[in-house]
Amino acid sequence: MGNTSQQKTTSAIDAHHYTYQVRWDAKSKQYQATVAELTECTAASPSQIEALTAVETEAMRRIAAMHAAGIPAPIPLTERRYSGKILLRIPPELHRELSIAAATQHISLNRLIANRLAGGAADEETSDNQSDV
Repeated sequence: MGNTSQQKTTSAIDAHHYTYQVRWDAKSKQYQATVAELTECTAASPSQIEALTAVETEAMRRIAAMHAAGIPAPIPLTERRYSGKILLRIPPELHRELSIAAATQHISLNRLIANRLAGGAADEETSDNQSDV
């Protein structure tokens, strides 16, 4: 089921801590609810609240079934430990461009990339908030 460092016994898992998303699906004309940690766990309803409630109930049912089968449930994303390290492959030309930018700014390549990623995440949040208005 995956990396054991990302799992713990199902009896210790609280389904309320999972990452839920509810979104409108124009094709089915219903709200679709999903659980990031349990990708096969979904629910649909004409009501946002009903879709969320149904998918949360399904998540609890699946966790109980995993527990009964002795299978560890995934740890909620917000409770996982992250190393802060990622391996990223980029084209050599981009690597060169970023290295030059970092050198001219007198910062490490790592700092430059982290700053740009953080700026991109802030830009995504801003655009998400603006689209809600």
